[in-house]
Amino acid sequence: MIRGFHRWPGLLAALVLLVLSLSGAALSIFPTAERLSSPQATASLSIADLAERVQIAHPQVEQIRRAPSGQITAYWFEGGTPQAAVIDPVTGKGIASADPNPLERWLTNLHRSLFLGDGGRIAAAAGATAMLVLALSGAALIARRAGGWRLWFTPLRGPLSGRLHVEIARVAVAGLLLSSATALWMTASTFELLPDGPTSSAMQTSPSGRVGIPLAAINILKETPVAELRSLAFPASGDMADVFTIKTDRGAGTLDQGTGALLTWSDLTGWQRVSETIYMLHTGQGAAGLGLILGLTALGVPVMTVTGFILWFAGWRARPRIRGNATAGHAETILLVGSEGGSTWSFAATLHAALTNAGQTVHAAAMSSFEPARYAQAQRILVLAATYGDGDAPASAKGFINRLQSLPAAPAASLAVLGFGDRSFPAYCAFAQTVAETAEAKGWRILVPFDTIDRQSTQDFARWGRVLGAAMGVDLELVHETVLPAVRPLTLVSRRNYGAEVQAPTAILRFALPKVPLWQRLTGRGFGGFSAGDLLGILPDGSAVPRFYSLASGRCDGFIEIVVRKYPAGLCSSQLLGLEVGDTVSGFLRANPGFHAGRSHAPLVLIGAGTGIGPLAGFVRSNAPHRPIHLFFGMRHPDSDFLYAEELAAWQREGRLRLLATACSRGRMPRYVQDTLREEAAEIAKLVCKGAKIMVCGGRGMAAGVSEALADILAPAGLSPALLKAEGRYVEDVY
Repeated sequence: MIRGFHRWPGLLAALVLLVLSLSGAALSIFPTAERLSSPQATASLSIADLAERVQIAHPQVEQIRRAPSGQITAYWFEGGTPQAAVIDPVTGKGIASADPNPLERWLTNLHRSLFLGDGGRIAAAAGATAMLVLALSGAALIARRAGGWRLWFTPLRGPLSGRLHVEIARVAVAGLLLSSATALWMTASTFELLPDGPTSSAMQTSPSGRVGIPLAAINILKETPVAELRSLAFPASGDMADVFTIKTDRGAGTLDQGTGALLTWSDLTGWQRVSETIYMLHTGQGAAGLGLILGLTALGVPVMTVTGFILWFAGWRARPRIRGNATAGHAETILLVGSEGGSTWSFAATLHAALTNAGQTVHAAAMSSFEPARYAQAQRILVLAATYGDGDAPASAKGFINRLQSLPAAPAASLAVLGFGDRSFPAYCAFAQTVAETAEAKGWRILVPFDTIDRQSTQDFARWGRVLGAAMGVDLELVHETVLPAVRPLTLVSRRNYGAEVQAPTAILRFALPKVPLWQRLTGRGFGGFSAGDLLGILPDGSAVPRFYSLASGRCDGFIEIVVRKYPAGLCSSQLLGLEVGDTVSGFLRANPGFHAGRSHAPLVLIGAGTGIGPLAGFVRSNAPHRPIHLFFGMRHPDSDFLYAEELAAWQREGRLRLLATACSRGRMPRYVQDTLREEAAEIAKLVCKGAKIMVCGGRGMAAGVSEALADILAPAGLSPALLKAEGRYVEDVY
């Protein structure tokens, strides 16, 4: 629901929001420019002093005004012609034309009414309403994605367009909330919907019948500093009944022109003070610095509009087409999906169709949209959850555990949790298991025991479906057809062979970068935007289950590169190592933002063995800013499988790589990569204390040995791999 509130106002009001934000950003410059160019009155200068100086320079002066910026303007007649000038408070003389800036006036009319009069003001108010809804719903979505308000600035992962959209929103949302709310107040004031009109004076004539009192003899003018002045109107020449009219920051009044006596006075009402504050906050008049800040936040709107549209379009293309999806409030079964790459959604669609055919009303949604209060008719909640990385929540399940834990009591609906994963990974279905354990600890009634699906097994899914159907009292046959990802042919352009001497054939395979649609380039998805550490999925001949290889290159490198080792009876590795230059293979890309080097300037400690060097080499290759990188690489023998030997030497000379430490497990003095870590213990501890990030890639056995060695190295500093993981400074890509 929140996502819908955020999406549709943005799409429908995009053009108006672009006009309002760009014109508002431009207008924010003028208060600062006016303040910088206007002479400022000294703190000791009184209104009487200023009025006398202006009257000497311009004897027929009729009015003096002071703008919130401090600029003073005088108005008078000269030869029957009205005149106006910006005044130097020191001399009282005019120093610049008071004609309004035509560009500022044009932008103001565009910003306030779109040149359409009252209809345009209403349209602008509708745009401000849309912005208010976008800011509030966007803030809620950011908090949900981050896992709570306290984690507002937690690091993000995902495509560039998504991260840029959220990063700008994090900074700009407060300013946009302020701008939109104050705009609506000002519109209401314009249409006289608020009781903030000016207070009229009861007396308008001078009772003394005298004229010509010196300005210096009028007490209120002597005692009030110019800094409080808003306007001073002089009595008309020859009209003995006319009065002085003064307006200050405290109120407004009239003065006898013969005696200077205060005839009437009205303090500013509470509504007037609030309205003036709102005007200042929105325009920056009187608070130029704030105006510039709001202008900068407004500049984020065009970027967020573009990235928001890209996200919507990409999501629309990727979103599974689930027919007959009931609303959350009317569904008997709530189906919540946690997916990183999208494959879990295809299983959800199969389950949704089967339950619907069995007579159930089903609502399917992402786990991140979990809101039990909306599930008025729900009898059961089914959770289908994949696991990301080392037991983390996938992209569409961010914040689910936190909301689950914050429930005051378990819902009446029963629960079933099904995990999706690959048993070859250490954290197999760990996130789904955490969901199940957390729900059970909250006292949730369990519909069927926690179960898992290994490598998208349709047999496992059908088996679980029969168990679920029995618990529900319906005949449920889940016949799932694996949805193959959209693949592209990749042409091999070069290969370098290693490992034959140690009976471990390995190759660095480089493929040409395929042409991609424009929408993928804009969204940074698939082959349109990838980095070292992302995953290349290969569909081997005769198999519907893809194998994944960490990328050793990014799109900016202009090619796709992976490192492959042949495994006994390995279907995919055998096919890849059998390729010759010019041959093709079907592949697709999957983002793996949790294993990106990032753009920080903090030191980077890279640790890998064997084919795990692939993404680590990619990080070094892209290190043009010369970030301090220390690479620890384990191999069998330098003469057989020293992968990237020539490149690593060149990158050291270029300054992309600060330190290269190698370990060979075969030879006269066998060593493993964890041995090299212990030899450099002091340097590693020093780097970590400076904020270094540690990235480990390779087999599970190697990763376990590395973690143990680092635990010993970091213990004297009060640190550990577990603590660094919690901070996002220790990441693994383990297979």
